[in-house]
Amino acid sequence: MNEQTINAVNTVLEDSPSRNFTESMDLAINLKNLDLSQPRFRVDEEIILPHGLGRSIAVAVFARGETALLAKGAGADLIIDPETIEDYGDDKNKARDLAESYDFFIAEVAYMPVIGKILGKILGPRGKMPEPLTPDKDIAQIIHKTRSSIKLRSKDRMTFHAPIGRRDMPAEEVAENIEAVVIRLEQMLDKGVQNIKSIYVTTTMGKSARVR
Repeated sequence: MNEQTINAVNTVLEDSPSRNFTESMDLAINLKNLDLSQPRFRVDEEIILPHGLGRSIAVAVFARGETALLAKGAGADLIIDPETIEDYGDDKNKARDLAESYDFFIAEVAYMPVIGKILGKILGPRGKMPEPLTPDKDIAQIIHKTRSSIKLRSKDRMTFHAPIGRRDMPAEEVAENIEAVVIRLEQMLDKGVQNIKSIYVTTTMGKSARVR
């Protein structure tokens, strides 16, 4: 484990005052020397964290029949009958509540076009468009993966944030999550570490410390 990473996590935990709620821990990532107006240079990656986010991740699945039963058996928090998708188009508040209540969405591939048409404007900007479930994929594996992963997206911004755990997690686990993100980030950037200006770890309302 990188010594600077674990030192940064410990510094943040020691210097940030306790709150009456459990704070999340996030990375603030600052890039450089990239033209993010060109989509090919943007960061858009799903990364599996070794220790998850330290909280329950709510997963909703658009499915019917056997797939719906398998999803429920795998622990999905909500099964949405595709026949009810249009109901969300008629009730924007209901659609927004759905988007805010669930962290990840999965959908049988046949229903992706209607989901995009009716819910795309709600789910898309939040980075919550469903992962397509094709016949060759295992719904249980996808649900497990979504509960351990984050979506790293820069869009067109040189500075962006990513969750990497909670304050009540062991510092070593938070540090290992950070390392997983940093390593993958370096791999996906056009010039690797040369495109990283700085990376800081922080709690929701606390202080920050430099990781890179």
